[in-house]
Amino acid sequence: MIKKLCAALALGLGMTAALAQDINFGIISTEATQNLKQDWQPLIDDMSRQTGLKVTAFFAPDYAGIIEGMRFNKVHLGWFGNKSAMEAVDRAGGEVFAQMVNADGTQGYYSHLIVHKDSPLNTLDDVIKNGKSLSFGNGDPNSTSGFLVPSYYAFAQNKVDAKSLFKVIRSANHETNALAVANKQVDVATNNSEVMDRVKERSPEKFKDIKIVWTSPLIPLDPVVMRKDLPEATKAKLRTFFYNYAKSDAREKEIVMKINKLSGFKESSDKQLLPIRQLDLFGQRNKIEADNAIADADKKTRLADIDKKLSALN
Repeated sequence: MIKKLCAALALGLGMTAALAQDINFGIISTEATQNLKQDWQPLIDDMSRQTGLKVTAFFAPDYAGIIEGMRFNKVHLGWFGNKSAMEAVDRAGGEVFAQMVNADGTQGYYSHLIVHKDSPLNTLDDVIKNGKSLSFGNGDPNSTSGFLVPSYYAFAQNKVDAKSLFKVIRSANHETNALAVANKQVDVATNNSEVMDRVKERSPEKFKDIKIVWTSPLIPLDPVVMRKDLPEATKAKLRTFFYNYAKSDAREKEIVMKINKLSGFKESSDKQLLPIRQLDLFGQRNKIEADNAIADADKKTRLADIDKKLSALN
């Protein structure tokens, strides 16, 4: 009887330990879930096998779902863009610990504005001049390349706000925006170089119908974020997995190549987000400066507050 009781207790403790090791890996919604799952599942399976953790993919219809998932401990680590990673660090108890590495050795990727190949629009200036008659496919509000970068570099620096520039605006993920442009459902949309490469591979006929009219400065490659409060032993296992994955194994190299044309991952930290924080604050500053509805005294106070934050980052 005692032996049976001990065995039952051991089993119960073992199940508790196993449950404590369950990890949900969040994947931002850059395209259809079925495509993301197909690309990421092999890496997730390898993570489970190599770390001994039970790792499960976690999807949401938008970036906020992954950020909130981490905030409420439903997501324990995940792939984020820089903007969404900044939100996860600031609001969801996350920390950056790894960064993607491109297979071709480049240090980042680019945001684009795209139109149909037959569109008379050929430049950013054309888009701005004709904005009042155009429909616009914007990115997720927490997307770096689909929202933050074009909001600042394409629009704020040209003293315009996308919200008031276009006739019609709708927000969607990168893949949906690319197909909407190819199918003439919107006149212009945001996108990025990584997704455009995947559209070229998966839907070459649609890709042929897309024209790029604006390209941003280089954007730092995406980070991987984990919750700060994970057990140190779990953090160590995850770091070891990501830092060593696809270093030499041919099969693993194929897996990361399929995900985002990667060679693997390297060590990183929250410092990676510094230029994104600066970009976000610069964008806020330009909007306030251009808003004539704000009283002068209030505007001066708000601008001084942003300048103080920028100074602190420097």
